[in-house]
Amino acid sequence: MVTTPVDAQSSDDFDGAKVALFLGDQLIVIRRDKKPDIPYPDMWDFPGGGRDPGESPFQCVARETQEEVGLILPPSAVIWQRRARRASDGLIIWYFVARLPASAQNDVIFGDEGQFWRMACVDTVLQWPDVAGALQDRLALWRAGAPASDPALAGLPR
Repeated sequence: MVTTPVDAQSSDDFDGAKVALFLGDQLIVIRRDKKPDIPYPDMWDFPGGGRDPGESPFQCVARETQEEVGLILPPSAVIWQRRARRASDGLIIWYFVARLPASAQNDVIFGDEGQFWRMACVDTVLQWPDVAGALQDRLALWRAGAPASDPALAGLPR
C-alpha cells in the first residue's frame, strides 16, 4: 500500500493509526490472522487499527495498542508521528514510532486479533516481503530522519 504525505490542518479527518513500537531496541510485531476477508491476511503488522468516534490519532493508537498487546502507551513514549494519505482510498492514516523499556516484553498480553506476536530488529522488518501496507515505508522515513507532523494534530502535547 502506498501513502503520500498530507498537510491537512485537522486531526478529525483520519481513518486509523499504527505504531512501530520499540520495546528496548526491537519492535513488537503481530502476525495478522489468516482470514481471506481481512486486509493483509497472514502478514506482519504493527499495533494499531481503526478510529473510534471522537478519538484523536494518539488516543486511537494507544487504545489499539492496549487491546492488541496489553501495553499502556503514554504520550511521552512517542518519538515521531506522521500522517499520510492512503493511496487506495485517500483516507488519512497516522503512523507513530514509540519506545518503551525492554522489560515491557514481560507485560505483553496478546489480544484476540492476530495469530501471535514476536520481537524483531528494524533491519529485519524492513527486509521482510510480507509486511502489511505502507508500514515499511513509514518506518524507513522515520529512520531517514523525515520531519514529523505537528504533535498537536496527533493529540500529543507539544
